Amino acid sequence: QVQLVESGGGLVQLGGSLSLSCAASGSILSIVAMGWSRQAPGKERELVVRITSGGSTVYADSVKGRFTISRGNAKNTVYLQMNSLKPEDTAVYYCNAGDHFDYSRYWGKGTLVTVSS
Repeated sequence: QVQLVESGGGLVQLGGSLSLSCAASGSILSIVAMGWSRQAPGKERELVVRITSGGSTVYADSVKGRFTISRGNAKNTVYLQMNSLKPEDTAVYYCNAGDHFDYSRYWGKGTLVTVSS
């Protein structure tokens, strides 16, 4: 099992920046991908960005050029730098991690990001 703990959410104004972090613990040797998904009120959860152990990244079109994912030196931590935030970025952001069979097998509890206009 893998446990994920997110931190860094909060309230930010339109155009502002916010950074999220996620730390994994437990069976971290099984992790080959980590990422972030989000769920806005009344909407389905969507993938924001994912990074694999090889360093490959996949970004949602809506965040390309504004959000950047990075990994810590220990590889069990990922960060999400969010710039030029928009009200439509308001959502609960969930860290996820997974193995070769399911990139999103494990989920954190989520952290709320609110962008005010």
